[in-house]
Amino acid sequence: MRQNYIDDWERWQEEFSFSIPVHVRFSDTDMNGHLSNTVAAVYFEYARIEFIKHLGVGGDWLSTDSDVMAVIADLQVDFMRQVYFDEQLTIHVKVESIGKSSADVHYLAVNEKGEACLTARSALVQASKSTGRSVAWSEKERSLLGHGTFEKANTR
Repeated sequence: MRQNYIDDWERWQEEFSFSIPVHVRFSDTDMNGHLSNTVAAVYFEYARIEFIKHLGVGGDWLSTDSDVMAVIADLQVDFMRQVYFDEQLTIHVKVESIGKSSADVHYLAVNEKGEACLTARSALVQASKSTGRSVAWSEKERSLLGHGTFEKANTR
C-alpha cells in the first residue's frame, strides 16, 4: 500500500517523537473480531489530544471564554494490517507541516511486534467559534507545533 502523504517510508517513521499506548478493547472490535474501522479515528483523536497537551498548544480551545477552537478539516486513514481485541498498539503522532492556521498531523499505529497497522493524516485547523473562519497560529504556537515536527526524543 502506498499512502500519498508518505514520500519516504523510513524517513517518515524516524521523524515521530511522541507516542502513546492504546489497548484494543472488545467493544472496539466488530462482529468479525477485528478493529472496527470507525475506532481508528477515535484512537488518532486520543493520541492527537495527548500530543497537543504534551506540546502545550491549544490551552484556550476548551475554555468557554475563548473564541478559538480546533477542528479537524479532513482525516485520511489507511489500514495496513488487521488489529484484534486485546492487542496493545502504540500510536505515534507528529506535525508534518504547519500552515498559517492549520497543521498537517500524521499518525502511525504499530502493534507489539513493531508492525505498522494503521497510518493516517489529518488537517488540524484553528478557527473562530463565532465566525467559523480560520485563526492564524501565534508565533509561540507555531514554535511549539514545529517542535512536534523536529524533536527526536521519544516521549511515552
